[in-house]
Amino acid sequence: MYTSMFQKIKVACFLGATCIVVSCTSTKDVVYFQDANQFETLVEDNTFNTKFKVDDLVSIHISTLDPEASAPFNLFRGAEEGGLRGEQVNYLVDKEGEIDFPVIGKIKIEGLSPSETRDLLREKLKDYLKDPIINIRIRNFTVTVLGAVNRPGTYKADGEQINILEALGYAGDINIKGRKDNIMVIRDFNGTKVYNRINLNEKSALKSPVYYLTQNDVVYVEPNKSGKTQSNLDQRASIAISIASILITSAVVIFTRN
Repeated sequence: MYTSMFQKIKVACFLGATCIVVSCTSTKDVVYFQDANQFETLVEDNTFNTKFKVDDLVSIHISTLDPEASAPFNLFRGAEEGGLRGEQVNYLVDKEGEIDFPVIGKIKIEGLSPSETRDLLREKLKDYLKDPIINIRIRNFTVTVLGAVNRPGTYKADGEQINILEALGYAGDINIKGRKDNIMVIRDFNGTKVYNRINLNEKSALKSPVYYLTQNDVVYVEPNKSGKTQSNLDQRASIAISIASILITSAVVIFTRN
């Protein structure tokens, strides 16, 4: 009898504590681009281009109508077996911002976009190859999304460019307790950390310098007031439930002895 009563009291205490921590979130905290009007047309004039950084892994493949002529400019890992080549070697941008390219030697590509690097290589290859086709891709383009999102983690971008909305999509979107008006983007420039903030409640975010992300950017979504309050209340509620459980247990022991 006393055990049953004890269990009911514990459940009641738990439900009461749960009700305490539940709080409301304003609509203005959860809606993207609130100032965008119906059928409004926004012309994107953001001229962002991905630039190579130190420690980037870059894939470069050179091809021409004469495969034998372009072969020395493509490195592959492992010996050929049955006419099949191994995995193509990627180039690491070293601390001087350079890659060591076959035949040509050291080339500085730090700060260049893939398109600019393509033009540079085409110029350096003109004495060796006629009309080369140059494919360039970053192999380690990742961004990290932390804070009040549904799936925090590090995600790999498939192309040469990723915007902050796509990154948040990888992370399962901002949860109900996250702020959209003060998202922090931490960007690294040769060891120097630069902190930028972007407000996704406003359409002007599309013109922000951090709307498009660069390699190894960290996106941090700060919890809103409701989220911070709930976090504090969760801790207090946990302590309150523990104390209540001790008091109830003590009361039941006293009653059973009497």
